[in-house]
Amino acid sequence: MASHRAPGGLSHARRLDSRAMPSTALTFPGASGATLAARLDLPADARPVAWALFAHCFTCSKDLKAAVRIARELNRHGLAVLRFDFTGLGESGGAFGDTTFSSNVDDLLAACRFLSDTHTAPALLVGHSLGGAAVLQAARQLPTVRAVATIGAPYDPAHVKHLFAEATDAIRARGDAVVRIAGREFTITRRFLEDLDATRVDEVVRHLGRALLIMHSPTDQIVGIDNAARLYLAARHPKSFISLDTADHLLTDPNDARYAATVLGAWASRYVGQRAPLTRETVARGPGIMAAVGGSGYRTDIVAGPHALVADEPEDVGGTDAGPTPYDLLGAALGACTAMTLRMYADRKRWPLGGVDVTVAHRRVHADDEAACESAPAKVDLLERSIRLAGTLDDTQQARLLEIADRCPVHRTLEAGARIQTTLDTGTPGEDA
Repeated sequence: MASHRAPGGLSHARRLDSRAMPSTALTFPGASGATLAARLDLPADARPVAWALFAHCFTCSKDLKAAVRIARELNRHGLAVLRFDFTGLGESGGAFGDTTFSSNVDDLLAACRFLSDTHTAPALLVGHSLGGAAVLQAARQLPTVRAVATIGAPYDPAHVKHLFAEATDAIRARGDAVVRIAGREFTITRRFLEDLDATRVDEVVRHLGRALLIMHSPTDQIVGIDNAARLYLAARHPKSFISLDTADHLLTDPNDARYAATVLGAWASRYVGQRAPLTRETVARGPGIMAAVGGSGYRTDIVAGPHALVADEPEDVGGTDAGPTPYDLLGAALGACTAMTLRMYADRKRWPLGGVDVTVAHRRVHADDEAACESAPAKVDLLERSIRLAGTLDDTQQARLLEIADRCPVHRTLEAGARIQTTLDTGTPGEDA
């Protein structure tokens, strides 16, 4: 199926405002007094239903692509997200060599205070890798936090020592050493190692007292899947585990990051605020199909009686590809009606029709009478339908079924054209009628 195209060959989504999620650069003082750089990602054209804080992985930054994608998806679920660089990393001030795991936790607490003072205290903490261990430690000191999610997090923060194992003896003997991690040099101090060794996890996780989501790849080569198992066993309910099958530690494949982000957004909405779901109880009651788009993006929730559907646009035109496009749904309506009509007819005739596969594709083509047009060549919508019939049907039966296909109700409606009458409902979206 082609994308939802508007007249003139432009995508419907491109003709509208891009509705990009607002992202603002800002700074705030960290726990040690260093200036920390951050990005605040807000839902487009909507008041946040809750606020979240994202902690990046060891030696990474707030601008890791996976972090950005996760923040954007949380925005689409109505959450505002603050992601920042720990002291000495990314665009933040201070020296990495002066930091410890505990100072990272203190930076998280400073970020939460900043959000509380300037906006709203966070209800959700999300941490990637060592950032996951940090949010677990920080959560117990933050009464507003109702849910915590970890991605590829180690059970024990000391797990990161394997990244510079060859230098640990030198660090303990001399007090510090310069190590190379992921192609960059970092100063690791004895104080950093001692702090890692002193960190206790069991009691923190066992008495977390918040909803916990653990996401981990079984093929993670940096932090093994056994870490997720230990976290899950130590935690108490409500707790959940999601396998990020085939993903690497940094979620470098966009598909892996999008999957993790989508699941995280849906899970978080259960605990930290959610927009009212589209149902017959939350929209105007009455016959027909109901569709609602939120304050950002093109994802549209659809209710047809007791059935829930989703429509969206592809990512290359500003959507999130969470569902079929409107033209996909139009083609699906024709295909479904065709298949049902043939099934009914064959059953009535008692013909041996084993099954029907209908494929519908949409495209714009030049009209036959384009020569009569005074301006640009006219184009019309073409729905190309292909029908495959299973069963021991003879040629006469197959030909008759193709004739019947043209008589399906949706086919007739599309060919005859339909009048559309539009009225303005002055009620508030989401209110009962």
